Amino acid sequence: MTAGSRVVAPASGPLRGRLRVPGDKSIAHRALIFAGLGQGRARVRGLPDGADVRSSLAVMRGLGLQAEGEGTDLVLRGAAGRLSEPAQVLDCGNSGTTMRLCCGLLAGQPFLSVLTGDDSLRRRPMGRVLAPLAQLGARVDGRGEGSLAPLVLRGRRPLAGGRFVGAVASAQVKTALLLAGLQAAEPVEVVQPGPSRDHGERLLRAMGAALDEAGGPEGSHRVAVRPGAPLELVDVDVPGDLSSAVFLLVAAAIVPGSSIAVEGVGVNPTRTAALDVLRAMGLSLSVQDPALVGGEPRATLRVEGGARREVALRGVPVQGPAVAGLLDEIPALAVAAAFAHGATVFRDAAELRVKESDRIATTVAMLRALGASVEALPDGLVVHGSGGAPLPGGRVDAAHDHRIALAAMVAGLGCAAGAQVDGADVVDVSFPGFPLLLEQLRAGRPT
Repeated sequence: MTAGSRVVAPASGPLRGRLRVPGDKSIAHRALIFAGLGQGRARVRGLPDGADVRSSLAVMRGLGLQAEGEGTDLVLRGAAGRLSEPAQVLDCGNSGTTMRLCCGLLAGQPFLSVLTGDDSLRRRPMGRVLAPLAQLGARVDGRGEGSLAPLVLRGRRPLAGGRFVGAVASAQVKTALLLAGLQAAEPVEVVQPGPSRDHGERLLRAMGAALDEAGGPEGSHRVAVRPGAPLELVDVDVPGDLSSAVFLLVAAAIVPGSSIAVEGVGVNPTRTAALDVLRAMGLSLSVQDPALVGGEPRATLRVEGGARREVALRGVPVQGPAVAGLLDEIPALAVAAAFAHGATVFRDAAELRVKESDRIATTVAMLRALGASVEALPDGLVVHGSGGAPLPGGRVDAAHDHRIALAAMVAGLGCAAGAQVDGADVVDVSFPGFPLLLEQLRAGRPT
């Protein structure tokens, strides 16, 4: 077995337990990065201890943000929009969210900054963020005709206003432009073909930003920000990450008789499309103990398999505008589909091609390595389910992608020979301790 590999043995019985997952990365990134424009002092609790959020924290500290503490609980002192010119290149690691949001933040800062990342991040296109920022008045450049990192930004204060119509619904692009708009002389309006994650809008409103938001024709979505008084930092209690929880829900779905409860998970309605897909596939999934904490809804997600002795999932179509809200969950949903009855067709997911890996190609390769029947499409994939039978199992290359590694480890539970996942350490990007958590669920111990 190669270094960094992990073998996941087939499940010998149901998975059982109550547990929590790491905090939501999307909210954590925004809490840290928005502090660059806010004033005052606030506490952020429940930060995930993954590499991506550590990248955002390191970048913001490199810009002069004062953050006291370590781990999951920090006290931030806002920079009130006046960050410091960094003496070093800012390393975003593997985090596209860090890079895109910081582009919007730095566009309105009157100094030079350089953003880079690891090999994977330097291959991911940034043009959809950089082009509108240049129209607002920032000077931006990069490799690949200005679309690839390292990125060089010389910000402008104030930026100009403007209206931008996006071809795809992207929360990262939207949030970056809203951050720039808060540093503009005139309003900035973003129109996208459908809604996307609204964590940024919720937090900006709580901080006092003036936002206008409305739906449009054919399901389009519009949000505009007006520059105004300085933002005020607010305490943030980060809920559990729904994208991480979905891997555990799928694990319970493919191991008959499993009963698990994942507590404190964020159930923001812009994020729950994956739960709708799992219910449509036949998973007995309930949402319990709902609460609203700091403007973000959270709940306990419970899968109750009862005494079932076979996988009862069925294939469903996954396509249309809702796909924008479940892109990160498609590798996990594809694992569920591999054990279902019938075919599951994923469409309208071309955005997966430019994630940490080409996630259409790597999801297909992962499932084929384990013995599943799967076809790649230009904008998705078709997974032919096993009808509830175990897959043969095999050896998977995680392709330096945390979600592929997590999906392969979950799939291994339902394989006759388990799964060897090469490069499994990459799960630390979003879900440190995931292998141990699986073992605790196998043993039926609360976690």
